[in-house]
Amino acid sequence: MQQAPSKLMTVGDFCERYRIGKTSLYREAAAGRLKLRKFGSATRIAVEDAQAWAANLPVVDGGANDAV
Repeated sequence: MQQAPSKLMTVGDFCERYRIGKTSLYREAAAGRLKLRKFGSATRIAVEDAQAWAANLPVVDGGANDAV
């Protein structure tokens, strides 16, 4: 049996914390890069999953003119 995550955040909390829009959040989830948890109609993101997602974002070296 899996252990429950220690803390969950709402979609709004995640978007505010990581400064991304809801469309981008759901795009990341659809691509398999971010795990979402459902409780009825409520969608939540485990803090551990959010941190893992952020840690796996690409790192860009170089100047301000580099595009991702």
